[in-house]
Amino acid sequence: MNKAFQFFITVFRLIQHYPRVIMPILTLILCGYSYEIFVARPALMYQGEPKVISTFNTNTWFRVLRNNGFIVGYSDLRGNPLWVEYALTPISDNAPRLKRPARFQTDWRSLNRVSHDDYTKSGFDRGHNAPNHAMSTIYGKYGQADSFLMTNISPQRPKLNQQIWQRLEEAELSFFAKNFGKVWVITGPIFGEKPEQLKSTSWHIDIPKAFYKIYVTEETDAKPAFALAFIIPQTVTGKESLTQFITTIDTVEAQTGLDFLSDFEDKTENHLEGTIETAPWNLNAVNKISNRYP
Repeated sequence: MNKAFQFFITVFRLIQHYPRVIMPILTLILCGYSYEIFVARPALMYQGEPKVISTFNTNTWFRVLRNNGFIVGYSDLRGNPLWVEYALTPISDNAPRLKRPARFQTDWRSLNRVSHDDYTKSGFDRGHNAPNHAMSTIYGKYGQADSFLMTNISPQRPKLNQQIWQRLEEAELSFFAKNFGKVWVITGPIFGEKPEQLKSTSWHIDIPKAFYKIYVTEETDAKPAFALAFIIPQTVTGKESLTQFITTIDTVEAQTGLDFLSDFEDKTENHLEGTIETAPWNLNAVNKISNRYP
């Protein structure tokens, strides 16, 4: 008799002997699971959860972790999120500015227990996927706290993280969200075939070769959805124009092994993912954003 069968027999016997105790517990568990899968998670995603293109590629396996304001597809094998999704809306001029936490926190849900100190003296920044500024101003202190969980972090070179990536994060909040009223963002790392690992860590943390961002507006009866995608390599100087890194979502999918926006009708999905359409995004203004750091 295998262990799984023994487990179900044990549960069945407990229900028989203690129905008034066990049944309410099982009902609560089932309701909680149903809420998580059918309500809470879908509310943090647009047009479906990213899917693994090849189930045999273990490098693309992930576990879904729901946070305040954003959701993560986390790879314990790579020590990185493979995708992070969040929605941005315009912020008011008097939105609160919360103090930045001094340290990042190990996520109790992670199996690999990656910590703040694993990055110390590694030469890499602790790069946010869901950005601190947006999470804190839109989703408050709990959103900011969750953005400092290590399951939201990837190794980023300083010139990427502190310069061009920061400009892109500012563009999505100050321009894209303001222009459209709401924009969905999917972001994450891209890895080479044999990525290096952080030398300072006791656990396996792959170093990405690049990072992607996908922006999508919501489709309505009055207007279609628009999409825009970027792939930015780790080797940037930080001074480059953002527009030189524009690509298609199809290219992002090919390099990540993930399928995005699969709940769109096929014709719409194919158009959005295969076409570069920059006109709706006001990129002339975006390119004028200056680096926060010299």
